[in-house]
Amino acid sequence: MKKEFILEGLNCANCADKIEKQTKNIIGVDNAAMDFVSKKLRVQIDSNNDLDKISNEVKSIVNEIEPDVKVYEKDSSTNTSDHDHDHGNVENSQIAKLIISAILFLIPIILKFEGSSRFIFFFISYIVVGGEILLKALRNISKGQVFDENFLMAIATIGAFAIGEYPEGVAVMLFYQLGELFQDIAVGHSRKSIKSLLDIRPDYANIKEGEKIKKVEPSEVKIGDYIVIKPGEKIPLDGIVVDGKSNVDTSNITGETVPRTIEEGDTVLSGFVNNEGLLTVEVSKEFGESTVSKILDLVENASSKKASTENFITVFARYYTPVVVVGALLIAFIPPLLFNLNLSEWIYRALVFLVISCPCALVISIPLGFFGGIGGASKTGILIKGGNYLEALNQVDTIVMDKTGTLTKGIFQVTEIEPLEGFTSDEILEYAAFGEVFSNHPIGKSILKAYGKEIDNNNIKNYKEISGKGVKVEVNGDGITVGNERLFKDEGIPIREKKSFGTIVYVAKNNEYIGNIIISDEIKEDSKDTISELKKMGIKETIMLSGDNNIVAEGVGKELGVDRVYGELLPQDKVNILEKIMREKKKKGKVAFVGDGVNDAPVLARADVGIAMGGLGSDAAIEASDIVIMTDEPKRISTGIKISKKTKKIVTQNIIFALGVKCIVLVLGAFGVASMWEAVFADVGVSVIAILNSMRALKVDE
Repeated sequence: MKKEFILEGLNCANCADKIEKQTKNIIGVDNAAMDFVSKKLRVQIDSNNDLDKISNEVKSIVNEIEPDVKVYEKDSSTNTSDHDHDHGNVENSQIAKLIISAILFLIPIILKFEGSSRFIFFFISYIVVGGEILLKALRNISKGQVFDENFLMAIATIGAFAIGEYPEGVAVMLFYQLGELFQDIAVGHSRKSIKSLLDIRPDYANIKEGEKIKKVEPSEVKIGDYIVIKPGEKIPLDGIVVDGKSNVDTSNITGETVPRTIEEGDTVLSGFVNNEGLLTVEVSKEFGESTVSKILDLVENASSKKASTENFITVFARYYTPVVVVGALLIAFIPPLLFNLNLSEWIYRALVFLVISCPCALVISIPLGFFGGIGGASKTGILIKGGNYLEALNQVDTIVMDKTGTLTKGIFQVTEIEPLEGFTSDEILEYAAFGEVFSNHPIGKSILKAYGKEIDNNNIKNYKEISGKGVKVEVNGDGITVGNERLFKDEGIPIREKKSFGTIVYVAKNNEYIGNIIISDEIKEDSKDTISELKKMGIKETIMLSGDNNIVAEGVGKELGVDRVYGELLPQDKVNILEKIMREKKKKGKVAFVGDGVNDAPVLARADVGIAMGGLGSDAAIEASDIVIMTDEPKRISTGIKISKKTKKIVTQNIIFALGVKCIVLVLGAFGVASMWEAVFADVGVSVIAILNSMRALKVDE
């Protein structure tokens, strides 16, 4: 069972990490993932456990760590969007405190107060701006949570007061709170940007009941119901157009900017926007199973699969702060005790150390960077299931691709029929059509389409499909065999071999070869350019796998510029070939497999990175793949890699920048060169800059 909680008002990334960690330790919880960006805590619960009890424990943990955060269960009737205004009120309150404190801080400086009056003004200013932090620090210490930013700031500023540095103690708290305010605003803006990218959920559906049209929630509509979509409205559920013609904007789902013409009989997906005409659609999927729901579910749950960089930073932050605190204690007391140096001066240096020790810049900006990359990719029609897959895509140096449906259109046409003497082309096509009558394979469908006549199933007996080879069937007492060269070899039926760029289907009657049919598939327009682009981007090897005969496979591979081609493969052969490729790899790079969904599910699951092409309609593809490309365009593979590389670059920049600045100020502080001002900038200032840099991942240039 899965349970989602919304943590309204959660703005501390470090606290989010603690909440996730403690929730995982609850008895009966299999796993927990805290998404700081969407403020959602997703909990995987053992079905045998008491749901209410676990929910109460989660709320208790949140209340302990962040008492001001409100917890809502996602399935509750409470509309959490109503509470968005609360955060605005908190910001206004924080600004008012900063202004009052700043005025009180400036009065003794401008009027040059001395003695107790000077201390009183600075003390009141300090309490106004920092009182809340002091209370939080005391509360957290009482619960055994010592090493957090509240404790560090409290100790650093109280220490400044203790050694007579009143202005600096107040100024540091002011600067810190100002930085926190900017940080909250930056995070809030980032959250809104990501939310707007995913604003594809329809608000309502116009259900047709007789002659009346009723506006209802999309979740209330059932399969088989008829819905009406007016111009300018989002299509709320997947279905088939039964009346009307229009242009629809598919960019929300596929990333395609060119509108698509839709008419009677066409399939439409939820999230499309109807541009002009009135459409009546018969619903084919319930809202929970519709395209828009699946996309939102995939993207929103992506944060539960963290990249190795995110996991490293989480572990790093856990040890970094205590180490710096110990370092501060050593700086404060060891030099004065050993070398008889000025104690207050070295305590001040230690306080600088404490101020800088919070790892917020890393803890916030890195998840934001990965989530921004995932959100930006979704807008181009690329669904990435987690930060780990986005990061892995950056490490791919070998791409293995299926041919049919991935590099070619998968639209087969009969281009030639070659009968033996005594038979006509029409007879060969008719026998083949009888053999392929129950086939779902594109080749079988192309034969049925070329035949174009009704087939009486009563004339067909003993139908037998041989996987990856063909079919055997009895038609009006005659044994018909339709398939590839391997099937005829297995059956011991001699054939007249033929070489062709297309797929050859051989036909036999009563175990005697009577002719063949040539079927051709068309290469996608952007396949060749994609292969060329991938090589320019540093992909060392491109490999194509195909079930077609070697001549066809080699011909397509040569035209596209693929490095290696494997033909005449059964579905299980593809897995074996992929494993062989992965074993042969000597370097650390990863192997990605790109397939068109259903038949490629085992290979998608086995690859380092599985990419399903145009596979959203297939549950098997969604389950097996790590990345789903909504369109059938191969160019989206290179777009996905570009997004991955850009995101990784941004994350790396944040790590180097944050740690670099902190290390420099730590060293300067230890030698007495850096003051608390520089230390506060190295903490909150760096956080704000890193967050703003992370937001660049949201923008995707194709």
